[in-house]
Amino acid sequence: MAAHEVLSKSASEIVGLLKVGAISPLELLDVLEARIAQVNDTVNALPTLCFERARDHAGRLMERTAVEQGTLAGLPVPIKDLTAVSGVRTTYGSPIFADHVPETSDILVENLELHGAVIYAKSNTPEFGAGANTFNEVFGRTLNPWDTRKSAAGSSGGAAVALATGMAWLAQGSDLGGSLRNPASFCGVCGMRPSPGRVARTRTASIDTFLGVQGPMARNVEDLALMLDAMCGASPYDPNSLPRDPRSFVEAVHFGYEPERVAFSIDLGITPVDPVVAGIVRDAAARLEAAGVTVEEAHPDFSEAHECFQTLRALDFATNEGIYLKEYGDKMKPEVIWNIEKGLKLTGEDIARAEHQRTAMFHRTLEFFETYDLLITPATIVPPYPVEQRYVEECNGQTFSNYVEWLAIAYAITNVTCPAVAIPAGLTEDELPVGLQVVGPPRGDAQALAGARYVEQVLDLSLPVPIDPRIK
Repeated sequence: MAAHEVLSKSASEIVGLLKVGAISPLELLDVLEARIAQVNDTVNALPTLCFERARDHAGRLMERTAVEQGTLAGLPVPIKDLTAVSGVRTTYGSPIFADHVPETSDILVENLELHGAVIYAKSNTPEFGAGANTFNEVFGRTLNPWDTRKSAAGSSGGAAVALATGMAWLAQGSDLGGSLRNPASFCGVCGMRPSPGRVARTRTASIDTFLGVQGPMARNVEDLALMLDAMCGASPYDPNSLPRDPRSFVEAVHFGYEPERVAFSIDLGITPVDPVVAGIVRDAAARLEAAGVTVEEAHPDFSEAHECFQTLRALDFATNEGIYLKEYGDKMKPEVIWNIEKGLKLTGEDIARAEHQRTAMFHRTLEFFETYDLLITPATIVPPYPVEQRYVEECNGQTFSNYVEWLAIAYAITNVTCPAVAIPAGLTEDELPVGLQVVGPPRGDAQALAGARYVEQVLDLSLPVPIDPRIK
């Protein structure tokens, strides 16, 4: 089978070939290594490679029975550089950890390997995942393959670009304020923010936080479900982790789910949106309606979203990264310092108010989903922007007060713990991707995936991923 044919297949197709012995994990690693050599220097998506480790693991995996090879059966997967992989350079995008090589892997990585993933690379991320533009002082910028002058978004930008350019079939990412959903939107691929606890991870500075989650990235919704099946499950090392559902997520997307009543909102009542993005998303909603779905403009009341999220995010940064500020502040980017300092200045009253706000929004969202099966919105509010911009400073005449505020369309959903799936919605006149966010009710991961699969089929887009980087 020719390399380009292998790279163009879906993850589900590749796993099918692995399970019948039509291709081996070692052959896939050879194909990937050649593809990375061909395109990675242009886009800088996978700055750290570990093929020797991957081949050792693949060899051991091939000695197991087909059942023992797990859900992914030897499929290679890159890991975001915020997540520890034993024996592999893991920098968190920070000069502080530029030479850090962990001795043990995050339990997320251990779980993926247990279910048949072969880890061959680390994907680029902004420092400590801060900011929806993937650049850092260790590895530099990751570029958007649709136009290398543009941002790939972030913080899972390296993962999204690897998928879009054929350097990965599946990828792991993480999401706090849209870190999976924004790069999926910018790169013409898919990303899912699961329910908190759906994917177990190693807890370090804080056990109880529910803002940040780990999730799957892929080129289509079926492959997202496959990756989530390999990632999910309870672990005693993560007290927030959830047990596996009796039915797999792949089964859920194949069930033939058809939503009856869908809510549609351009802005959730809290953010400006670029008119081009708004037009593409309105067209997607109209196509859903033409397919027979009842589509109504509606959304929960998210009026407290900005204050709530930015308070809890600042607390998260102060808890997780604050210990580095005194000794290493001169090595941190200004946005990280700002977030830590904001968190350290919070009062008990500030935190209590944010928690009350979040609870109120959560209960309003539960009530909302008693009426609607899904909520659809833009995945992000602008098309890909110039990579030299650190973040989006203005949209549709509104200037943002900080580097986080432009992400409200995503972080409003984070606040209320809903699962959300970003899928391609269309292209701008300049052939830049725009994404659609499909939101399910709290703990409704299977419903969100099945709904996203239905919308994906209705829209019937044929984005030509994987693509060669377009140097403009």
